[in-house]
Amino acid sequence: MNIKRIDMYRLKMPLKDVFETSMGVETHREFILLSAYDGDEIGFGECVAMDIPVYSEETVDTCWHMLEQYMIPAVLNRDINHPDEFHEQFRWIRGNKMAKATLEGAIWDLYCKIKDVSLAKELGGVKKEILSGISMGIEKNIDKLLHDIEGYVAAGYKRLKLKIKPGYDIEPIRAIRERFPTVPLMADANSAYTLDDIDLLKEMDQFNLMMIEQPLPYDDIIDHATLQREINTPICLDESIKSTDDARKAIELGSCKIINIKVGRVGGLSESKRLHDICEERGIPVWCGGMQESGIGRAHNIAISSLSNFTIPGDTSPSSRYWIKDITTEEVEFHDPGKIAVPDKPGIGYGLCQDTVSDYLIRREVYVK
Repeated sequence: MNIKRIDMYRLKMPLKDVFETSMGVETHREFILLSAYDGDEIGFGECVAMDIPVYSEETVDTCWHMLEQYMIPAVLNRDINHPDEFHEQFRWIRGNKMAKATLEGAIWDLYCKIKDVSLAKELGGVKKEILSGISMGIEKNIDKLLHDIEGYVAAGYKRLKLKIKPGYDIEPIRAIRERFPTVPLMADANSAYTLDDIDLLKEMDQFNLMMIEQPLPYDDIIDHATLQREINTPICLDESIKSTDDARKAIELGSCKIINIKVGRVGGLSESKRLHDICEERGIPVWCGGMQESGIGRAHNIAISSLSNFTIPGDTSPSSRYWIKDITTEEVEFHDPGKIAVPDKPGIGYGLCQDTVSDYLIRREVYVK
């Protein structure tokens, strides 16, 4: 393929409900949408960086800069035989993984459309459907939290994830377990604790959690190994794993028993597949985390989640979980309770609704060479 034109859009989509984590309160999502053109075919990619640097050092502004100044000029009118080439071409750029994943995702989608094959199949996916879990923000009213969970269970979600932080951990988890003793439940700390909290973290063993996700600092794998030796609950690493090499080191150290793969965090689909493969080889189950993506980002997540070692329900939920109106022509929906079909159409399997994009548009730039 030969990319003749790239469009970048900066969008701001309001969330249906306020979403609170240990990192702060979210009322909207601001992000980059990228379209890559080769003739009549268009590939779509989405940037998962936030507008402030709380999840990672990258932001919407830094990603826009890196894409505009370095990455887009280097791929325009350049012959690309396979998307894996992108990873090697930009290895010289340190970090900036979310920016890389944005353009690489569009190239994967474009490549598969030209080849007339679904993204899931081209990645090596084996599933026709994926199981969906739900992520619940911090809710001060426990009665409301339990009422909401009743609805999620009735809707068929296969796993519940509760965001926690110091002061909001044991009490809500205990309340959930008393009302829902067998529902698959995990806790996500987003790096809110330290080893000084080890006694509190040990208390969570009594609740039969699937895992506790990223309890310690975002760049740590050493202290997580210490913690994992002291608790029975499996640790899942998220922010600490930015590459296949990070995963290898964490596994060898015993820092975790599960890994969350986020396409943007690790630099794209090619690296996500490599990370999946090494975890499968070493008996470490994986699942796909979410960053409140629009339908475009969700479609990429569905495709990677179709690989064999994604054995734990991920964060990819229907569009209606977060958005009043999504930007895809067809919204991501359950085809059976708690299950999302893996598209078999070429590419990601979802089109873009330009009218809805216009409703959320802040900025648009077109790049040609």
